[in-house]
Amino acid sequence: MRWFRFAVLILLVTVLQKGFLARLHTKPDLLVVFLVFFAVYCNTSDAIITSFATGFAADLIGSPMPMGPHMISFCLSGTLLAYLHRVVSIRRIPHQVMAIFATGVLTAALTHFLAYLLKREPVSANIYGVILVTALYSSIVGPFLFLPSAWWMGIKIDRFRRR
Repeated sequence: MRWFRFAVLILLVTVLQKGFLARLHTKPDLLVVFLVFFAVYCNTSDAIITSFATGFAADLIGSPMPMGPHMISFCLSGTLLAYLHRVVSIRRIPHQVMAIFATGVLTAALTHFLAYLLKREPVSANIYGVILVTALYSSIVGPFLFLPSAWWMGIKIDRFRRR
């Protein structure tokens, strides 16, 4: 794993998520996309470490929430996905779309639940709609970001090979 390139990529995605995409009403969660990317294309121990670091970055930009719910939910989701990837291959685009959508829903729901437990924040009425729309946008955008990210990280992707 190239940790310096990983740090630069996550820092860039975090700034993009908080800066440019924060102006949009509904937006994809790019950190969840990269959580799935590293869980699929790295070995299990690297996937767990990157999940924790990605959750830490999400906690840094999630200002109204307390520190910790993103780290816990990203780490649990990334670990689950990394171990699931040992059994089920998530290399094809439809599988990646489903993995991003499921991880986005699981991570957001767990994050809001943990934030409610820790801080007793009131939950908005349309939180389930926001979670589903964000996970849908993330799953649409996600596979298009995998190839440039793999190039940046030096990971070889065999998408066009027939099995």
